[in-house]
Amino acid sequence: MTKTKYNDNELVEFKKLIEEKIRMAREELNELTDSLSAASSNGDEAAIAGKTLEDGSATYEKEQTNQLAARQKKFIEQLEAALLRIQNKTYGICRGTGKLIPAERLRAVPHTTMSMEAKLKQA
Repeated sequence: MTKTKYNDNELVEFKKLIEEKIRMAREELNELTDSLSAASSNGDEAAIAGKTLEDGSATYEKEQTNQLAARQKKFIEQLEAALLRIQNKTYGICRGTGKLIPAERLRAVPHTTMSMEAKLKQA
């Protein structure tokens, strides 16, 4: 008989993994946000001094940090959605094939909603 969903013990294991990833991602997001705040307060002085080359590099760095922060927010949202799927007991079911996503894949990419089979067909 083919397994169609994960049991409660397995879901608890995945939940712990996801909660830890969320905690780490939020810490990183806070660091990025703090870095952006610090850059903003220093940016005013640089603009007044008229250091255009330094301004360009600071602007580029700020844009990069903003992009990283946006990616981190999206990652946290995806992890939180995975927690909802655990709560609804639909976690680990591929939305492309309807089959169970292997536990190894979920441990590596806990927010995934697709098996490798479905992901490769999509590409």
